[in-house]
This record gives sequence, C-alpha cells and structure tokens, in this order.
Amino acid sequence: MGLLQRVRTLFSRLTATTYPWPALDITLAGNRSLHLVGSIHMGTRDMAPLSDKLINKLRDADALIVEADISEGGSPFPNNPDELPLEQRLPADDWAQIVSLSQELGIPLSQIDNQPAWQIALVLQAYQAQRLGLRAEYGIDFQLLEAAKAMAVPVIELEGAQHQIDILTKLPDGGMPLLTDTLEHWHTNARLLQTMISWWMESPPLRGKVSLPNTFGDELYDVLMLQRNLRWQAFLQRLPEGSYVVAVGALHLYGEGNLSELLKNK
Repeated sequence: MGLLQRVRTLFSRLTATTYPWPALDITLAGNRSLHLVGSIHMGTRDMAPLSDKLINKLRDADALIVEADISEGGSPFPNNPDELPLEQRLPADDWAQIVSLSQELGIPLSQIDNQPAWQIALVLQAYQAQRLGLRAEYGIDFQLLEAAKAMAVPVIELEGAQHQIDILTKLPDGGMPLLTDTLEHWHTNARLLQTMISWWMESPPLRGKVSLPNTFGDELYDVLMLQRNLRWQAFLQRLPEGSYVVAVGALHLYGEGNLSELLKNK
C-alpha cells in the first residue's frame, strides 16, 4: 500500500460515521459504496421495527444484499433422517450433555436422534436462542428483507439457502465437529448472543476495539467464516456502480479475516 493510500485509509477511519447499530461503511473503486450491517439472524421483540435511519439507507440503496433470502419461509433442512442413533455416534459425556440439554430445552430426543450431526447442532442453537428470547421474525436480515420488498428495493443473495446447506452437508463426519463445538462452547455461545443483542439495543462495537470469543475450532472457522468471507469479498468486488446495504452475520464483520478488512485491503 502506497503512502497516499495509507493516508486516505487513516483519514477514512478517523472520519468514519458511527451508527446506533453495528455497521461499517466501505467505499470501493468504481463509485461503489457498501453499508455493511452486522446482522443477527434471530432477534428480540425490542429490535422491531428497525431504525428509521437504517430504513432510509435501505430506501436509497440500489439493492439489499443478504447471505440468503430467508423471507420465503419453509424448512431448508433435507428430510432424510437416516443416521445411526445419536447415542451410538457420540462419546458418553457428549451424549449425557445432549440428554440434559434436550430436557432443559424441551426438545424430544426422537426429533433429533437420527438427524445429521450438523442439523442437530443447528436445532440446539435455535432452541438456545429462543430460550434467550430471540425469534426469527425479529432477525435483522428478515426485517430488512421485508422492508426491501415493501419498498421494491432489489434483493441480491451472496450465496443462497441451498448453498449454505451444501456447505454443511460437506462437513466431515456428517458435521460432527459442528455438534461437538456447539456442546463445548454452549455457555460461550449464549454470552456471544447476548453481546450481539446489546450491539443492537445498547452500544454498537467501536472500530478496532472488538474482541469476540471463538466458538469454532480452527477447521470449522476456516470453512464457515474465512472461506465464505473470501467468496463474499470477490462477489462484492464485482458489483456494478451503485450504493448497497449489505447484511451479513455480525461475526463476519469482526475478528480474524473479517469481511470489512478483506475489502479494505484488496
């Protein structure tokens, strides 16, 4: 990076607009501006409706860009519960934790027993979020999608729901690493959800001052975070001239290999 570019980068960071929600503004070459919104896919009732200031940004945008258009509803999960019983696939300690969590959260074991491990992990995470008061209809990306369609703002998918399922189905051992990470970091993930709720309800993170716990092992972090961020960076770099609101999971905007830094350093 040349001296002039370093000065411009420093100036842009010093003069960056702050918002009452987790967000970053990125300007790309070719007169393209991105308002990156750190979404949370399930939200609390108090997160609705969205800020008028955010809605106005969306109204003025050429398109809303999301990971996947989840506004159509329907379950993205494949209906092929043909795995071995879960007790046979887990170490005794992990199975005992599953039994305990299923009783605590009210999940019938028969509902998950023969499902792929990655799917069981997502079910557990969804129930955990619901226990904390989060609901899908108050998720930030869902609300943005509903608002965009009401205002006839075009919607662009970064990857789509089917591609997300494809990533999960290709995880090793039926996605068992995702399930074991979910169990290992159960309480850490709850604190992480509460942190992201506070970003929307109380105080957004400051630039360069965000420290988040890692709830993935290195291999999963590479597949679910870093590699997706790199694909999204390439996608966004190909956008035509215009102004865009980009809503991705908040973890993709902060931490190692985050999307905003990838775009700045390109």
